[in-house]
Amino acid sequence: MALVAFRNIIMAIVGCTLVFSAPAAAQGYSEGYQFLEAVKERKGTEATDLLREPGSTVVNSRDITSGETGLHIVIARRDVTWTRWLLQEGANPNIADNRGRTPLIIATEIGFGEGAEALLSHGAQVDIANQTGETPLISAVHARNIELIEILLAGGANPDRTDNTGRSARDYARQPGAPPRIMTAINANEQGNDSNNGGRLYGPEF
Repeated sequence: MALVAFRNIIMAIVGCTLVFSAPAAAQGYSEGYQFLEAVKERKGTEATDLLREPGSTVVNSRDITSGETGLHIVIARRDVTWTRWLLQEGANPNIADNRGRTPLIIATEIGFGEGAEALLSHGAQVDIANQTGETPLISAVHARNIELIEILLAGGANPDRTDNTGRSARDYARQPGAPPRIMTAINANEQGNDSNNGGRLYGPEF
């Protein structure tokens, strides 16, 4: 009887240890996961509570499998409201997923012009390329998406940045079958820049 009672006491102690330690460990490990799940499920209150934790960095949490951040998720679903909110909360628009895609690259791939504008207005680097060297502008030229081409050019995209094949957006725009309006957009942007510069070089003024 004494042995049985002793064993029951030990089991009770172990059980209590598991009850109290598991949540604490899970909480420390899963904050980023919980945030990404809240973003996926559009749980604004839950996501906000996680962001408001002292010292929280969950806004840039990455999925351990895909490398996606919350911005990748909301851009992929063409959700401009969540995109703007995450950017206002400090989300980094230049983090690439495991396939080398930034949120801006995804926005370009799916033709999400409003999302691209939001990203560019919050510091997205316009010429970051994916694993094949394809920039957002090259992707937009391939898609023949004039709206996105104009958005990216206005955001400073370089039409002469080449991909891994050595071709640039300008090169693709010149290929047979490409709509002439693509080159027109590239030329118009360059003429506009020349006019705005007034011959002055870029650089800081002191």
